[in-house]
Amino acid sequence: MSSTRALRFGYGTNGLADLRLDDALALLADLGYDGVGLTLDHMHLDPLAPDLATRTRHVAHRLDALGLEVTVETGARYVLDPRRKHGPSLLDPDPGDRARRAGLLLRAVRVAADLGAHAVHCFSGITPPGTDQDTAWKRLAGSLAPVLDAAGAAGVPLAVEPEPGHLLATLADFHHLRRLLGDPEHLGLTLDIGHCQCLEPLPPADCVRAAAPWLRHVQVEDMRRGVHEHLPFGDGEIDFPPVLEALADTGYQGLTVVELPRHSHAGPHFAELSLPFLRQAATTEGSTR
Repeated sequence: MSSTRALRFGYGTNGLADLRLDDALALLADLGYDGVGLTLDHMHLDPLAPDLATRTRHVAHRLDALGLEVTVETGARYVLDPRRKHGPSLLDPDPGDRARRAGLLLRAVRVAADLGAHAVHCFSGITPPGTDQDTAWKRLAGSLAPVLDAAGAAGVPLAVEPEPGHLLATLADFHHLRRLLGDPEHLGLTLDIGHCQCLEPLPPADCVRAAAPWLRHVQVEDMRRGVHEHLPFGDGEIDFPPVLEALADTGYQGLTVVELPRHSHAGPHFAELSLPFLRQAATTEGSTR
């Protein structure tokens, strides 16, 4: 399975939250990673602090010097609201709140363009209490429309992630959004391999093949069926060689980024362990448990 050696592996900075960004990037380069999933957060390229353009140029130079590729992620827990995890969302009843979340995504698009990133990742958010599904989908589509316009102008795909518990939770939900928006060219997909194991009807490798035409970003970790808990490799149920083989066979060109935000307390340790695991899995013939 030599084709899988073309896959490029990264590690998410949300799993290195106790490190300065410069130190995190240096660590990943030293360990041999190809890139980084950069979550814009108060400790890592704060999207709301002054002089964002200047700080972004510094990060761009740092990435270039270290030979790291990048995808911009927007899943910071409290970057907009110190009291509500992932609040406000694109689904909130207050148009001003929805605009604040869309504004963050617009900033992320600008940052991604300046960094030469593969894509900007985002998600829908949880449907607010008392909001019917039709209204929630209309809010989501309306909120994303200006972001997609900006992404198109910048030439950076917007990669929406199906997230367990969110309005947009599955691959089928992604296609529903795509149809609502008229299948815009710059609407892509973030596929989290663990989420496939958690709740998709298809096995993860089959999810990769089904998602291939829209795939712009991949997150990877271990997980168990029916339990949304990001686990280090080997602690869950996923058979990784077939998944990585499917990614290579589809011609996926982006980063495959390790997503272990709740293991940030030992981030350097898990970053060191994860890359050899993925490289080994990428050179092992696909199997079925």
